[in-house]
Amino acid sequence: MIKVITYGTYDLLHRGHIRLLERAKALGDYLIVGVTSDDYDKSRGKINVKQSLMERIEAIRATGIADEIIVEEYEGQKIDDIKRYGVDIFTVGSDWVGYFDYLKDFCKVVYLERTEGVSSSDIRTQERKIKFGLVGESPITSKFAKEAKAVNGIEVVAITTCSEEIAKSLGYESLTYSDLLNVVDAVYIVSEPSLHYEQIKMALTKGKHVLCETPIALSAKQNQELFEMAKSNSCVLMDSIKTAYSTAYSRLLLLAKTDKIGKIISVDATATSLRDISDIRENAIDHKWNSITAWGPTAMLPVFQLLGTKYKQLHIFSKFSNRRKMFDSFTKVHFVYDDAVGTITVGKGVKSEGSLIISGTEGYIYVPAPWWKTDYFEIRYENTSDNKRYFYQLDGEGIRYELVAFVKAIESGKMNAYIDQKVSLQISAVMEEFYANHLTELN
Repeated sequence: MIKVITYGTYDLLHRGHIRLLERAKALGDYLIVGVTSDDYDKSRGKINVKQSLMERIEAIRATGIADEIIVEEYEGQKIDDIKRYGVDIFTVGSDWVGYFDYLKDFCKVVYLERTEGVSSSDIRTQERKIKFGLVGESPITSKFAKEAKAVNGIEVVAITTCSEEIAKSLGYESLTYSDLLNVVDAVYIVSEPSLHYEQIKMALTKGKHVLCETPIALSAKQNQELFEMAKSNSCVLMDSIKTAYSTAYSRLLLLAKTDKIGKIISVDATATSLRDISDIRENAIDHKWNSITAWGPTAMLPVFQLLGTKYKQLHIFSKFSNRRKMFDSFTKVHFVYDDAVGTITVGKGVKSEGSLIISGTEGYIYVPAPWWKTDYFEIRYENTSDNKRYFYQLDGEGIRYELVAFVKAIESGKMNAYIDQKVSLQISAVMEEFYANHLTELN
């Protein structure tokens, strides 16, 4: 019996895929089809895949062509599979001619001509694009516009900003927010946090989808109101913390929750950056976000996702550069649970090691600085020979991954957010507590 193996993503299965599979099957007696996993696709830069792994597997199975379907999950797996399954022929489309010649040491390699005029990329490109508007003065808007170009189904068409430099760099004339909402389907908001509530409310009222840099609002009540409004208006409202969408971060959460380090006792997250805060001007862009709003949501993310949002006590310690303007240059927050503690350290005027440490009864997870952009982490044990290192590709700091999730949520009508609404609400509750406490002290 001659065994044949081939691989592919098989997103939006079309006649070109089917024709290729039929010709692969004709090369032998038994066809094995490897379908690439979502994570492996991400590592290869394919972040605009429309269908989930299971949807793609089921589409292949429904053709009745494959005798066996496997999942491709890592670099170098093809050699392992050829040996494991006793494969005689490896085949793939002609657009890969020469690329897989190294497999000739293990089996016969055949490149098949592809069907002209049809591809998954063309199908995705032909779909109607979601028109995006950017709102805010942060340099992140420029990163967002750049990463949006790597995601199918999105087109940035307008911007509302007080920064002439940002508008000019993106090639747009800044519109009023009201005018912007008239020409877009969705908005990405990275304006100063005090404006989020009204801007989101206005967008949802007009039926626009919203991706907003966290915090969504500065009170839990306002946050809840906005999520309820989004639901009633059939709109998607998602928090934007790019860290949540990185593969490495997702994997460390999974490993931490599966008792790899035993019971979690402590989560310590530090995120700081040095800024010139000696002169906090009223309209300075960098001073619209103080330490707790700029870094707090990111630092709180692993605490709430691992320990939950129902802590028993909350202690906030801050150093202010300008108390009147509520600009904290440094803040440390302790979240006390029944049997665990979470600590975040954030600052825009103090520098510290930006690491994440998750401590357990059997070991700990260490993520080096800057942990919020990590593509690598370690699980460490008392016996260092048991330590393990994990590496994952990170493209666009996670921005393009969250954009893919946002687009899928809009298209499917189902939330694909990696940040639970309870976490979003609790982040807003901490912001509310921060301002309430310090405003009381001020008065």
